[in-house]
Amino acid sequence: MSDFFDFPITYLDSNDGSSMLAFGLQEFILVKENNALECLDDFIKIHSTKYIFGALNYNLKNEIENLQTLNHNDAEFPQLLFYVPSCVVRLASEKIEFLQGEKDDKSLNFIHNFLTKKKRANPTNLKIGWRKRTNKEKYIKNIYRIKDFIRQGEVYEMNYCQEFYAENSEIQDPLEFFFKLNEVTKSPFSVYFQFDEYFLLCGSPERFLKMKGRKLLSQPIKGTRRRDKDKYRDGQLKKELKENLKERAENIMIVDLVRNDLSKVATKNSVSVDELCEIYSFETVHQMISTISCRVKNSISFTDIIKATFPMGSMTGAPKLRTMELIDYLEDFSRGIYSGSIGYLAPNGDFDFNVVIRSIVYNSKKKYISCPVGSAITLDSDPEKEYEECQTKISRILNVQ
Repeated sequence: MSDFFDFPITYLDSNDGSSMLAFGLQEFILVKENNALECLDDFIKIHSTKYIFGALNYNLKNEIENLQTLNHNDAEFPQLLFYVPSCVVRLASEKIEFLQGEKDDKSLNFIHNFLTKKKRANPTNLKIGWRKRTNKEKYIKNIYRIKDFIRQGEVYEMNYCQEFYAENSEIQDPLEFFFKLNEVTKSPFSVYFQFDEYFLLCGSPERFLKMKGRKLLSQPIKGTRRRDKDKYRDGQLKKELKENLKERAENIMIVDLVRNDLSKVATKNSVSVDELCEIYSFETVHQMISTISCRVKNSISFTDIIKATFPMGSMTGAPKLRTMELIDYLEDFSRGIYSGSIGYLAPNGDFDFNVVIRSIVYNSKKKYISCPVGSAITLDSDPEKEYEECQTKISRILNVQ
């Protein structure tokens, strides 16, 4: 990659013609182990008048709930990584609005080069030798084990994930590769994130949390169907998802969990379900999405909200604590930034964070590439169909050329 891009960059693309681009570095906080949220709280207070961008690792759960993860995180993404960019701009069509930093020749030159790279992105000969961390036989076996836990009353629903990975592999130009991936997925919460050796190329369709004023909302996804080139067949797949009782049951269970999480920080009687089991269509998949919102108490901080809601219920299951214990027990890898979140905080206290799914995680120092995927398991789950759903979610990402 050109030296011109060898500093922190976060690019949030909604794929509706608008995006945010943060680049350069003023201050940062990188925590690999303990007291991450306490450190973040101090960092936010010190830089409360600035835009702050950052990433929350799934394993922050160990700090929030006093859990332990024994599986190894080969991508080694930090527990928490937040920074104050030198510049933040909002991009819409041909308009560039500076939200932070100097509008000078240096910053304008970077934006021009960035957008030129986006237009010309065409990675060639990118062959990643993907391997499965969990073979199909073990995956199927673990689905049956999860269903046994459900029968025994341990959990009601659990998100079970597997990892595709590549060792001793390089992505020569991660930004160019992200642009190509984004052409394939065209998702509303897509993110390109780079900080030193840590890269995330994310095509997420899911929002974790958004705060505007004192209104907080979450939009969990549960329920997936592939898109079809034939319009009639595509419509049938969408209709089948809308009417599928199993998918609706999965979604509603997570809605109840999110309502409970939000109630911990909400003013009295303010938690509401604004949308229930609505179908949204993206470039590669149809998704079932619900929207839950509340008004947040004035005394509640960003880290208070994270402690109450993280990790997101759509990536754990219900009840949350027991599913997280079983996830660590059954999965073959430590999720790291996958199932975590990336986003930003604005100077006025607003924030917006996604759910890190449909993503490629890359550690350029270790030359390690990871692409996890998962699905929600209930008592009605068909192990073969769950395996197929994972392939549907990830096949076009694994085969980006």
